Amino acid sequence: QRQLVESGGGLVQPGGSLRLSCAASGFTFSTRWMYWVRRAPGKGLEWIASIDQGGDNTYYKDTVKGRFTISRDNAKNTLYLQMDSLKSEDTAVYYCSKNPRGDDRGQGTQVTVSS
Repeated sequence: QRQLVESGGGLVQPGGSLRLSCAASGFTFSTRWMYWVRRAPGKGLEWIASIDQGGDNTYYKDTVKGRFTISRDNAKNTLYLQMDSLKSEDTAVYYCSKNPRGDDRGQGTQVTVSS
């Protein structure tokens, strides 16, 4: 049983927005820090955002800071990533993960930024 299931990816034009969701199950979501990582074509996994258990503290990679917002709804066991002002270099498979290395992640959702 998959514990993390991402959704919300797709094709978007540069400057556009997408909201990713990650449905969590099989563990106590509200007690865990959670993360978003991504893998761009031909590159390794890259941490992009973190959020603490209550959602009060968030951290971002510099390249997405000010454009992406990580959030969570513990009542729904769901993690979110709001992505605004998307750029072509944001094209990647996006994963939610239980750790910043991304080695305990879901199956991913493809985000393609292209005109």
